[in-house]
Formats: sequence, C-alpha cells, structure tokens
Amino acid sequence: MSLITDISRQAAKAAHTLALLDTETKNQVLVEMAAALREQKAFIIKENESDLSAARDNNLAASMIDRLTLNDERIEAMAEGIEVIVSLDDPVGQLRDITERPNGIKIRKMRVPLGVVCMIYEARPNVTADAGALCFKSGNGVILRGGKEALKSSQAIASVMHSVLEKHNLPVSLISVIPDPDRALLMELMQQRESIDLIIPRGGEGLINFVTENSTIPVIQHYKGVCHLYVDKDADLEIALNLLLNGKTQRTGVCNALEGLVVHQDVADEFLNLCAVVLRQEGVKINADSFAAKYFDNATVLADNEFGEEYLDLEIAIRVVPSFTAAVEHIAQFGSNHTEVICTKNEAAAELFQRSVDASVVMVNASSRFSDGSQLGLGAEIGIATSKLHAYGPMGLESLTTEKYLVNGVGQVRG
Repeated sequence: MSLITDISRQAAKAAHTLALLDTETKNQVLVEMAAALREQKAFIIKENESDLSAARDNNLAASMIDRLTLNDERIEAMAEGIEVIVSLDDPVGQLRDITERPNGIKIRKMRVPLGVVCMIYEARPNVTADAGALCFKSGNGVILRGGKEALKSSQAIASVMHSVLEKHNLPVSLISVIPDPDRALLMELMQQRESIDLIIPRGGEGLINFVTENSTIPVIQHYKGVCHLYVDKDADLEIALNLLLNGKTQRTGVCNALEGLVVHQDVADEFLNLCAVVLRQEGVKINADSFAAKYFDNATVLADNEFGEEYLDLEIAIRVVPSFTAAVEHIAQFGSNHTEVICTKNEAAAELFQRSVDASVVMVNASSRFSDGSQLGLGAEIGIATSKLHAYGPMGLESLTTEKYLVNGVGQVRG
C-alpha cells in the first residue's frame, strides 16, 4: 500500500470515531488545542523561521512570505479562532422537519459530516490549525497537503494538535499532514475518491486550476480575490477613503484586499483628488482608465479589457463610470465572485447592489478586509468558496456538513 493510500484510509477510518464524540468532549479537546498552541509558540516560531529562511533564499514573492510568516500575534489569532469555534453551535446532528406525508410518513433532515476533507494549500501554515479545528468539531477527518514552503511550520502546528488528540486517546490521523510535497504524491492524493470526500485548494490561481483539472474528487474552488470598492454618487467620501486605504494597504497579500476601485463620475473629481494624495503617501502604484489617470503621477493607462488583475501588492486599478449600472457591469466582467463593496448613503442603491452583484460576500460601507471567517463570526474558515456548490463564501462549521433524510413510519408500504 502506498503512503498516500495509507494516509487516506487511516483518515477515513479515524473520521468514524468522531461520530461517537459528544459536543462537550469535542469542545474540551479544542480548548486544550488552543492552550497547547500558546504554550508551544516558541517551538512553532522556530520551525517557521526555517521555512522563512528557505523562502528568502528562494526569492519568494513578498505576498507569499507574508502569508508564510508566523509570530506571537498570528499564533494567538489561531488559538482565539479555535476558541470561537468552541463557542459556536455544533451543526452535527441538528434536525429540521421537512413534511408529513398523507400516509403518515414523517420526513426530517439531519446535519452530518462530509467525511474526509483534503486541504491543498501553499504558504499558509495557519490553515493547519484552522482546518484541523473546523474539521474536528464538524466531525470530519482532514488531510493537509501544504507546499514545501510551509512544511516545517505545518508539521509543527499539527504535532501540537496531535499531542492533545493522543491525550484523549483519539487517532492522530484525524489531522494528517502529507510529509512530502512531491507533485507525484499530489496527483495520487487527488485520486483517492474511495477515502476522501471533498478537496479544497487554497493558493494561487495556477494551483486551483491544476487541482480542478486533475482531481477525481469533488473540488470547491477558492479562486483569486479581485475585490472592488464602488464609490457611489451618494457616498460619504471620507468613509470611502478609509475603506479604500484599509482594503488596499492594511495587508496586500491576501485575497480580501482591494484590487479595483470604481468611482461614479459625479464624485470622481473630488474623490480622485483625495485619493491622489493618500495613495501616493502609501506608495500605491496606479493603473487607471484615461480619465482617472490624469489625477495621478506616473499612472499606467489601462485599455478597457486590461482590468481584473489580482496584484497582491501596493497596486490598484481605477475606473470612472457614468452610472450605477455601469459599475455593476464592470464588477460582473472583472470581479472574481469573492468580495465586492459599495460606499453609499443611498439605501435603495445599497440594497440593489447587494441583490444584483454576484459575489460570495457583498458589503455596504464596510471594508473588504472583513470578508474572513473569523471576522464574520465563524471562528475560522477552511476557505472562501467562489464556486457555487453547497457553500459560497467563507466556509465554517456548517459548510463542512451536509444533510441526510430521516424517514419515520409505522409500517407503511408503497402500493
């Protein structure tokens, strides 16, 4: 039996043990995992530094190094995320009535785990803790296949979580890390449909396309985050400027950072003059249509079909539009179904924007940076689904379950 087949089968077998655990027990394990992460943060940071050193030697992009970096603050955020998961309702076993048929058969649905979830990701060691905790509480085994960039960090985090599982006599294969990033093993992993129920890739567009094209297991895509801020003609421009700065400059290498700014022509002159000052101070590179470009020094003029890039850097695309409808059309053409924001004081425009824009998260007068499982009260997220299977947007506990039918009768037979 190959390494990958053995890991997959062991994860599927281990997942069955979770069905026997009550919510109180699962929560106790998670509380101890959060505490263990805090206690072992020096060990985790030491292992992470090995990954960071290799990343610098290999000239990884700044955005990748940012995602790879662990420090006291980020480890604390992982621990706090697990504690929020503890506080959330356990979806497993939740019931809802469907109907009672004329013949007396009663039909309900019950939430049940998916089984085994496989995460394929790049330089994101926090995924190890987030996915491990979310899958544990939702009753799923998880297989984690990170890139070589984060292997030592991921193994360190997993080993801390394993110590808690062992303390409670639970199989460590509930949270499995593939120890070898070889591409051939990845191909084999994506064929394990007898053991793995769902694959979720997180990373660059190339990785997600590769997994989608080669997996024989269902895939939930987390494609690139081309997020826009639309500044409506009825916007509060001070709020709009704050949303722009927070969305673009607070952290550039993440999928919920702003990559596009769309401005209604009625406020373009005043707002773009404000933008020119602050974006220059922040060192943001400007790409813009010919109208907007004249407000900025050294702006690159974009043709109509050159928008829609995910820069993951201090860089943004700006377009001035003649109407609300034109803004929605621009987002439909160049967005990535991730997160879109409108700044407006017009409630009707806000409601229409949220109803008509096709994105997994649509915000009114709030930063795109809130498009995150922890910020939306999920504790953590296993990904942000931009495809439309059973989940759309940040995936928390409920998204890691499905429903089965429960049919109760008193001896009815079909005529």
